[in-house]
Amino acid sequence: MKALIYILAIVAGLLLLLLPYLSNLAIMNLAIKIMIASIFALGFNLLWGQTGLPSFGHAAYYGIGTFATIYAMNAIEAGSALPTPLLPLVGATTGFAFGLVAGWFATIRSGVYFAMITVAIAELVSAISLKWEGLFGGEAGLRSMRSDWGALAFQSTDSVYWLTLTWMLVVMAVLYGLQRSPFGLVVRGIREKELRVRFLGYDTHRVKTLVFAISAAVSGLAGGLLAVSDESASMVLFQGAGSAFVVLNTIIGGAGVFLGPVIGAALTTSFAYFGESFSHFWMLYLGIAFVVTVMYAPQGIGGAIMDRIKAVKAGEKAALGMGDLMGLISFALVLVGITFLIEVTGEICSEQYRAQIVTGKGAWPPVHVLGFSFDPLSPLPWLIGIVALVGGIGIALTQGGLRRPALFNLVAAKAGAEK
Repeated sequence: MKALIYILAIVAGLLLLLLPYLSNLAIMNLAIKIMIASIFALGFNLLWGQTGLPSFGHAAYYGIGTFATIYAMNAIEAGSALPTPLLPLVGATTGFAFGLVAGWFATIRSGVYFAMITVAIAELVSAISLKWEGLFGGEAGLRSMRSDWGALAFQSTDSVYWLTLTWMLVVMAVLYGLQRSPFGLVVRGIREKELRVRFLGYDTHRVKTLVFAISAAVSGLAGGLLAVSDESASMVLFQGAGSAFVVLNTIIGGAGVFLGPVIGAALTTSFAYFGESFSHFWMLYLGIAFVVTVMYAPQGIGGAIMDRIKAVKAGEKAALGMGDLMGLISFALVLVGITFLIEVTGEICSEQYRAQIVTGKGAWPPVHVLGFSFDPLSPLPWLIGIVALVGGIGIALTQGGLRRPALFNLVAAKAGAEK
């Protein structure tokens, strides 16, 4: 199993190195967005996964880092000697400074009260960005251009890719070292039992404030890379969708595994990129994936993989058994069934489709699902959806795949431990 992990790591590294030579411009831009989302998620997970502080307003520091970097890019155009490769540090520094102030207030409380304060701070920043047009550019936002630095040219997508990859590796190395340091042990101690850490003589409020600021700095660095990539910044960055997506990435990937947020960011960013062209309801599918992950694998995909590796090492399970194969078949059938039912129902209920019926004098146009056209008045698309869904659930029940959700087991175990 260890050899397999090393092989996968080598393959992933080779893929990252060869990607600029093997892919087109669209895939390169997608890779850049995945790496930026991964850095953002890693910064967020430092606060949530490592410290146990659920921030729901992290888009504020991401957006602040983006705007600060845009101003730095404009300064370079005006003749400043700031090196272009170090531009993301402007976003990191700004995020750290703002996070230090916001974190000091937010970490006075914990739990749901901490989460509410982070949301309030994010909403405050969003409101300021809407009203302060002179600083944030209003609805149009701000724009700039990447400048070359010495012999290094930054006008191409390839150069932005290498810059983003370099910073992602640096961030991963720093955060991994921080996690394994004595400071990281204190942080995890606060997550497990803050009162005991206080008894050991640590000022937990200061530690949490510092972790909050570091997390905001990493988020600001991700925002700085976004500014370099897109050469623009707008107040949309401060909206709640940004904070929601980083939470989604972390939960789906797994907050308890170092690379879990990277897995989540890669999956959700790719799904958003391809899903927009595939379906109008891709956000609904993403929401379903989130609910299923929370209910049946609260440790996330990364956590589930690590649990399987441990079980294989202990000899409790095989690396890939017949039950896993049947589970994949069951999952595929359920996915096809849900997709058919949602796509057919959604297209029929849309305003555009109703307009086509009116203009067609009552004729029902065909609906398109997975590249195929179907007559909505025919029972075929409905039968495909229902049969696939029922068949998938039936296989899962036969194999024992639909057990009590893992989230319920987790809550029950915690309640028993407290007793």
